[in-house]
Amino acid sequence: MSDHTTLPNTGAVIAVRGSVVDVRFDTRLPPIYALLHADGGRVVIEVLSQLDAQRVRGIALTPTQGLARGMAVEDTGGPLMAPVGAGILARMFDVFGNAIDREPAPADVQWRTVHRDPPALARRSTKSEIFETGIKVIDVLVPLERGGKAGLFGGAGVGKTVLLTEMIHNMIGHQEGVSIFCGIGERCREGEELYRDMKEAGVLPHMVMVFGQMNEPPGSRFRVGHAALTMAEYFRDDEHRDVLLLIDNIFRFIQAGMEVSGLMGQMPSRLGYQPTMGTELSRLEERIANTDAGAITSIQAVYVPADDLTDPAAVHTFSHLSASIVLSRKRASEGLYPAVDLLQSSSKMATPGIVGERHYQLAQEIRRTLAQYEDLKDVIAMLGLEQLSADDRKVVGRARRLERFLTQPFFTTEQFSGIKGRLVSLSDSLDGCERILRDEFKDVPERALYMIGAVDEVKS
Repeated sequence: MSDHTTLPNTGAVIAVRGSVVDVRFDTRLPPIYALLHADGGRVVIEVLSQLDAQRVRGIALTPTQGLARGMAVEDTGGPLMAPVGAGILARMFDVFGNAIDREPAPADVQWRTVHRDPPALARRSTKSEIFETGIKVIDVLVPLERGGKAGLFGGAGVGKTVLLTEMIHNMIGHQEGVSIFCGIGERCREGEELYRDMKEAGVLPHMVMVFGQMNEPPGSRFRVGHAALTMAEYFRDDEHRDVLLLIDNIFRFIQAGMEVSGLMGQMPSRLGYQPTMGTELSRLEERIANTDAGAITSIQAVYVPADDLTDPAAVHTFSHLSASIVLSRKRASEGLYPAVDLLQSSSKMATPGIVGERHYQLAQEIRRTLAQYEDLKDVIAMLGLEQLSADDRKVVGRARRLERFLTQPFFTTEQFSGIKGRLVSLSDSLDGCERILRDEFKDVPERALYMIGAVDEVKS
């Protein structure tokens, strides 16, 4: 029995279809999630199913060029592991935990499996606290929850990544936590730009970055989120620190799962998505939680296919979130940045019990004013502003000033816009909105409120 466990368990490749590899083992079958090495460790395969008593089917986490039938495969005896420890801070990793920032490998790290269970219900914390971002439109209308999950929904090119980087910039400034940035299936240049920006902003020492880029095989993009979560759980459970987990982009995780599922030969469900999409997403999302040890607050960008919020990928992601920030192409085209759709975005935190009575009433009044303006737009388009009653004209003036006031210059876009970035406290944001609703600025031109910080900047 003893030499049975010490001898390497080897098998042979019997079929290669793209990223899917079938391997035959004569002595013993490796368990599900076991990692196999082929071609001298150049090809890494994760076992996803046992076909019969001799054969397993796995997905390759690396390119399979050069892999041929009959090649020897070795069972590593364990699952995919991620490095954890103080040594991973300020570093950049791939899905295997290899450093990809041209620095030597970190020394003082332990390795943990990426397949971990979510925290037990009894250990979860249920108190609700607000997480301030310094971005007016988010703090006023879509307040984020400490230890909650927020989604940034938007089609291509409406500013999801810019908003994410701005939040990293603002948050590391005023909190002692750790940020973990997980890039799933994003462009390589975005990873490189983010690394450089974070270095220049001086926030890299509190940050870990994990990337599974667009050009990598689906197996690797599918697992990179789990690797990042394992690191986040270490800082929460072992170091009792608050963690900010940024995922860009959760849709690419679903997409990688869809590719894996198709390659494994599962029947697709609606719109070609994998039948196991709900389970796969939950397995990732349920690990992001508040416990008695600390909180993992997560902000996730969600690409919305064809701007259609009823797409199954968007619908499944919505159900996990405590705040949904919807970005609109129309607002982006009007130059109103951040291009948040003020009526579609919502947060479970925006209740009087959590944000307080004044904030709640103000937010409701802002929504009402904007919704009335939305209804009046058709009338204005057909008959002109002059045909509206005096009251309606006031509503339009307030709404247009609110829209301008809720824009904000970002620190991360200074080099493009030439406008200095602003961080605005929640009290200043509420104060500004309240004064606009009270018609204090009705004689000020609308553009004076555009791209400013606190409302007092108007006077100057």
